[in-house]
Amino acid sequence: MIQRFIELGEGYSDLYELLEIAEVNKHRLAKMMAFHTNVNHKEVTSLAVILTPAAEGKFQPLYICLEGIPNPNMKSNKRYDLFKEKAEKLGQTIFEVKVKSSAEFAEKELFYQYLIGILRLNHYIPPLQ
Repeated sequence: MIQRFIELGEGYSDLYELLEIAEVNKHRLAKMMAFHTNVNHKEVTSLAVILTPAAEGKFQPLYICLEGIPNPNMKSNKRYDLFKEKAEKLGQTIFEVKVKSSAEFAEKELFYQYLIGILRLNHYIPPLQ
């Protein structure tokens, strides 16, 4: 099985796209995640939508808006509220995880491998097959 992050941007339009992906694919929606981290002394959050693997090809997409949203545990914000409202509408729980910043990795691909490892170890996504 191939599990890969697909990165969207940090703005409102990117968040709306992430929410639309969750809505349109609600039959495949596996998890909604919030990854909290610290970037340049700022507490920020990445929001992610994880879909179940496709029947053919065994590809599991993990869509993410990376480190562009203020951490809602520090300061309430509209973008996280929109994500939370969508999760409630779809009957999902937002799983929150504290992680290292992507800036701590030499390449973004290494950061995404790190996140996939965390997701597998915590059984949020299936193990490598």
